[in-house]
Amino acid sequence: MKAHTSESQATITPSRALEILKEGNMRFVNNLKANRNLLQQANDTRDGQWPFAVILSCIDSRTSAELIFDQGLGDVFSIRIAGNIVNTDIIGSIEFACKVAGSKLIVVMGHTQCGAIKGACNHVEMGNLTELLSKIQPAIYQERTITDPEKRNAKNEVFVENVTTLNVKRSVKTIIDRSYILEQMIENGEIAIIGAKHDLDTGIVEFYDETMISNKSEVKAQMSY
Repeated sequence: MKAHTSESQATITPSRALEILKEGNMRFVNNLKANRNLLQQANDTRDGQWPFAVILSCIDSRTSAELIFDQGLGDVFSIRIAGNIVNTDIIGSIEFACKVAGSKLIVVMGHTQCGAIKGACNHVEMGNLTELLSKIQPAIYQERTITDPEKRNAKNEVFVENVTTLNVKRSVKTIIDRSYILEQMIENGEIAIIGAKHDLDTGIVEFYDETMISNKSEVKAQMSY
């Protein structure tokens, strides 16, 4: 399999980009790999890169986007930060990936058993990590299915996973709320955004279809949420 070129990138729609990632994840889950010459891909992309998607995920060592989606060099932009949180620098990076480099799909991907989510659930404070974990707190406050204060912590796996999902969904909305550039690209049908969660036990990435924003009406719907 060859590295993407500007021509092949241009033919990929947001929906096709999502299909490619789903197909790659199925290969990963089944312990199959596309036939790639990574050294050749490195040579092919020396003078430019044309990734078809940008994936915001956690720094967890078990959640490498390139591996779990079975992608090669030059295929995806991979942005990694604890808890897959969103800040100005990350949004700027996504804007570069889509507006400048031509990526067609934004994926915000959390994962099960996330240490950053657990830390936020336990209200951990430690140096600069305190500010990072504070960005997860809104998802914790939004989680209302667990009402017993004694069960709203990292010991409760259900609570942790609920917060993980809410954090992903909030991040999808935040990216659009804070980026006029990306909002306009979505309204024009140039790109789409979706949330997802990677299951460390099975390897499967679950995409949250209800978070998919790919046109003007969906942008308006999420803005009113």
